[in-house]
Amino acid sequence: MARPAPGELTFAAPRGAKKPPRHLADLSPAERKEAVAAAGEKPFRARQLSQHYFARYAHDPEQWTDIPAGSRERLREALLPELMTVVRHLSTDAGTTRKTLWKLFDGTLVESVLMRYPDRVTMCISSQAGCGMNCPFCATGQAGLDRNLSTAEIVHQIVDGMRALRDGEVPGGPARLSNIVFMGMGEPLANYNRVVGAIRRLTDPEPDGLGLSQRGITVSTVGLVPAIHRFADEGFKCRLAVSLHAPDDELRDTLVPVNTRWKVREVLDAGLEYAAKSGRRLSIEYALIRDINDQAWRGDRLGRLLKGKPVHVNLIPLNPTPGSKWTASRPEDEQAFVEAIAAHGVPVTIRDTRGQEIDGACGQLAASER
Repeated sequence: MARPAPGELTFAAPRGAKKPPRHLADLSPAERKEAVAAAGEKPFRARQLSQHYFARYAHDPEQWTDIPAGSRERLREALLPELMTVVRHLSTDAGTTRKTLWKLFDGTLVESVLMRYPDRVTMCISSQAGCGMNCPFCATGQAGLDRNLSTAEIVHQIVDGMRALRDGEVPGGPARLSNIVFMGMGEPLANYNRVVGAIRRLTDPEPDGLGLSQRGITVSTVGLVPAIHRFADEGFKCRLAVSLHAPDDELRDTLVPVNTRWKVREVLDAGLEYAAKSGRRLSIEYALIRDINDQAWRGDRLGRLLKGKPVHVNLIPLNPTPGSKWTASRPEDEQAFVEAIAAHGVPVTIRDTRGQEIDGACGQLAASER
């Protein structure tokens, strides 16, 4: 068994949390064969089940016509239990942005968002129920950590999104998912083993997995340095995104409390190690917060830190939560911040924000349901 990531040891889910039932997506192909045999079925049924789940998105045993009727329910109970159900969908942008509120098997609530653009389809998924990082401007962080999601609970968000695209539930006709971002609820590297397992299921060729490209996956982290080093040794070609939010330790200690353990330069050095090993540019995520971290001098400082490095800065206009003192920057301050970074030759863009009409910020919809 893989050694737990340092992030998992430090930021584990509360003790006593119920363990999700075992699911096909939690297991490797070899483990699936063992589980099928333990259920009294022939091992080759594991590949048939994988084909139904990962390639056909067929969760109803009645659709498994290549499996004897007498075996279907037994296999469903053994390997395809119901992990999560849709509480509701909320849509905006003429239906091309759809946020889903999920209820997990134990009543826990999580969210995912599907965003369709003219040239791509992106899903933002959750890796934890809640978050233990305690960033004060984040709705999820203020709610605290309920528990880690299982590998299958992570994967199922994408499987359902791919089914919805195939079945035309999102306007624009059938489509295929092109990008996955681990930027929903939770700190992915604090749930290290399950997130890595999910990446493998997403990118294993069909029918062992979904057959997606690692290059279309982005994993976001606030900067759990030991876990970043470990992630760099996995051999992935995913993109790593570091949620920096401040170029100076004094402010980042407040905005991203984990910075009191691993400082800005340590986080950047770890991220650049991942970039070197993966061959992918490091993405620097920076939420612009009015009068807090959006001063032009901070943009200049960030540009100086990143000059000449294989990075891209992704500025995020803050999606404020109701009643919060934190809000988005003024347009003129946003522009001055962009110019200060670009003056150092560092690539910088402003993220296209979606979903404000549907509680778009991570954790808002789950919080309102509670």
